[in-house]
Amino acid sequence: MTFPVALQDGVVLRVLEPDDVSSLAAALLRNRDHLAPWEPQRSPEYYTSDGQLDRIERMLAGMAQGTQVPLVLSQDDHVVGTVSVNDIVRGAFQNGHIGYWMDARFQSRGLMTAAVRQVVRFARDSLGLHRLQAGTLRENIRSQRVLERNGFVRFGLAPEYLRIAGRWQDHVLYQRILPL
Repeated sequence: MTFPVALQDGVVLRVLEPDDVSSLAAALLRNRDHLAPWEPQRSPEYYTSDGQLDRIERMLAGMAQGTQVPLVLSQDDHVVGTVSVNDIVRGAFQNGHIGYWMDARFQSRGLMTAAVRQVVRFARDSLGLHRLQAGTLRENIRSQRVLERNGFVRFGLAPEYLRIAGRWQDHVLYQRILPL
């Protein structure tokens, strides 16, 4: 499987590029309040092009090292979301963590469900991973539905798993075994 992949409504899933810096910063700033309950607290620098350039460089370095695959959903070259496979571990584990967010204006269209479906296929067929996992806040029902529609199953609860919105919060853990 190769990227870009057309999803719907002119939205494509493709690999993050350095040229995405301004569009990514603008999308994050535009969705700051929308994403705040689901993410760590961010510094004002995070929402700038300079802050995103540093982040993009780190993600692309991780891709070159084989530890992550950063992807964006874009429409007319404007970032409207991201989905990535992070913390890829090889050896006996062959595992990665999937994470994503969608611009508030593009939610409830099935776009993230479609994007995650493509990433699952890519993780299995191109990366050769055996397993993907994800964690969501207990109350993030939309994210849980995206995972469940893509064959992920709940396998646990991690108390005080991540510091989200300024406090340690429990996460529901999901996994998907990727048989070859």
